[in-house]
Formats: sequence, C-alpha cells, structure tokens
Amino acid sequence: MSIAKGLRLAAATTAAALLTAACGGGSTVDDDNGAGGDGAALTKVRAGYVSAIDQIGLPVGLEGGYFEEEGLDVELAQPFPTGVDALNALQAGTIDIIQVGTPLIAAAQKGIDLVLLGNYTGSSTQRSIDETMAVVAAPNADIDGANLTTLRGKRIGVSVASINHLYLLGLLESAGLSASEVKIVNTAPPDMGVALQTGGIDAAIIWDPWPIVVTEQVQGAREVLRGGGHIPFVGYIATTRQFADQNPELIKKFLTARAAVDQWMRKNPDQAGESATRWLPGTKPEVAKKAMQYNTTQLDPRLSACNYLALDTISALLAEQKVVQPGFDVSRYFEPEPILGVMSAEPALFDDLAPVPATAAIGPSFTFSRDEAVKACP
Repeated sequence: MSIAKGLRLAAATTAAALLTAACGGGSTVDDDNGAGGDGAALTKVRAGYVSAIDQIGLPVGLEGGYFEEEGLDVELAQPFPTGVDALNALQAGTIDIIQVGTPLIAAAQKGIDLVLLGNYTGSSTQRSIDETMAVVAAPNADIDGANLTTLRGKRIGVSVASINHLYLLGLLESAGLSASEVKIVNTAPPDMGVALQTGGIDAAIIWDPWPIVVTEQVQGAREVLRGGGHIPFVGYIATTRQFADQNPELIKKFLTARAAVDQWMRKNPDQAGESATRWLPGTKPEVAKKAMQYNTTQLDPRLSACNYLALDTISALLAEQKVVQPGFDVSRYFEPEPILGVMSAEPALFDDLAPVPATAAIGPSFTFSRDEAVKACP
C-alpha cells in the first residue's frame, strides 16, 4: 500500500462525507461503486467495534479510505456497548472481525474458537502500558496518586472483570494492598460521574475518554493518577479460526489497512480526535482530542512476545479473582503470521514506533514461555 496515498485520502475526506459515513450500522465508504483503486471489485467484510476512544481506528480507517485502498468494502456494525456483545455477534456469525480486550478470555474458555491477529491497543515493546487508564477522586476523598496506600478503605468504582478492574488490582499490588482492603463497587463507565457526585464511590477508575468527562461533570473531582505501567493493556483484532483459515489474503489486507490508519492517528492525534467525535456521539471535540493524546501512545498493531505476556498476565489476574478459569494457554489463540507478513512487507508503516526488542521478536510458529518473555520485555 502507498502510505502517502493513504494519508492523503484521510486528509482530503470532506466533512460531509465523514458525517454520512458516521451514521451507524452498515456504514461503508464506497465511492467507486464497488471497485478498488485498481478497478477490481471490492471484497466485503463485516467488522465490529466497541464505542470507545481506543477502538476508534476501525471507523477512522473506514472514513479515510484505508480499507478501500486495500480492496476491501468494510461494513461496520452499530458500535457494541461491550466486548461481550461484540463476541456474541462474532459467534453468531453476524460479523467477521472484531476488536476486543479482556472479555475474550472467558469467551474462549466457553468455547468460541478465537484467533488473535494483531493489536488495536497495547505494546509490542514493553511489558506494561496503561496510559489510557486513570483514577478520578471525589473532592474530599483524600486519595493521593503518589501514595497509593491512601486507597485503603475507599469505595472504588470499576467495571468488574474489565480492564479498569485489573488496573485497580495492579495499583493495589504496587501499594502492597489486597483487594479486601478496598470496597469494589461495580459501576458502568457512564454512571461513574453520578456515583462520585452522590458519594456512592470515593474514586472512579476508568478508561478514556471517561476520566476527562467525569472531571468535567463533577465539581471538584480530579484526576489523581494516570497510567504508570501498573498493568499491560490488551486489545486485539480477532476473528474465528474458520474465518481466518478461509480468508488469509483478506486478513492481511485488513491488517495492512489498520496499520496504516494507526500510523496516521499517531501522527495526527488532533485530527483523529475530531474524527472520534463523529463516531462517539456526544463526545466533545476538546475531550476527544485530549483523550487521543493518550490513546496514540498505545497504537502498536505489531505482535511480539510482549503481547503474549500481556494476555497471560491479565488472564492470571482474572483467575485470581475467580472471574475466569486458571491455566489460559495464550499460544493457542494467537495467529501471528498475518501481521508478521505485514511487518515484513510494509516496514514503513511502523517506522515511527520503537523497534521490537530482538529477544521479544517472534516467528509464525512462536510458542510462549512466560519466563523468557519476562526477560525480553522491559
């Protein structure tokens, strides 16, 4: 793919076309009546994402023409409220490819034959990355982000079994506290502000753009901690094994387009934030732009031993909380060959990223060893 051409496509897209594309379910960008840049018919693929800032690369890629440039006619489902909903749609066969994070572990253990093809968020160069997570404290909560022991005894709002729950566990481990020393309050992201304002919780732990939104909603609320490398953030481009086996070329094209749009977002975070407002209704431009500054630090579609380590770490944390079964075999679910092919064929799509550590680099038949991955991933 021509990177320069892809960037020009995104930059040149008109506001009217973007707003038309952003209308919701069944959205496609098809200005050539089903033909790609070389005149060939486009291959249709149905894709799904969750309504969150870190998943915005899929619709941004659609409106920027990146998939069409690769010969794909991507049809987007209405954004799913959770990863569980996206997984249910994948299992039902109503979509072909999704973006999903921690819920994939329980789904795989329940029998969905998932294949993880690459990242929509995460890092292939380090063990932990969590810059899109933050702790927002109520005005009189007396929580100090520089002294995490101040979490002791507090009521903490998280979405149980989601990534913000795991971030809390990472914070507690860093502070030498156990989960029994705080009160975990299962709270959906849109309800965090009200819970803080009414005293239902002392602090909200949440992903972007919600920390920014909540601090605006609740007078006196403040972000006391962001990121810190307490947990590995996980978010994968996934499909079923059957679909991956039957569509290897489509998968490579899809991953190439996603890598190209990720690079564009890394280089143009303000414009990516503007695009996000069209796909996340009600999100203010200034909120989206601020959130995108954090999100772009985690846009690394490559796979390495660090990504296997990230998922293994998350699955172990969930197992400790008895949310999933122990012994999750991450090697069974990753299919690195397609993205490794993109990394080899299109190195310029990744040249603005830090190189993958040589000891963390993998091949198509890579088998995960936690001890070796820990040594390889700083």
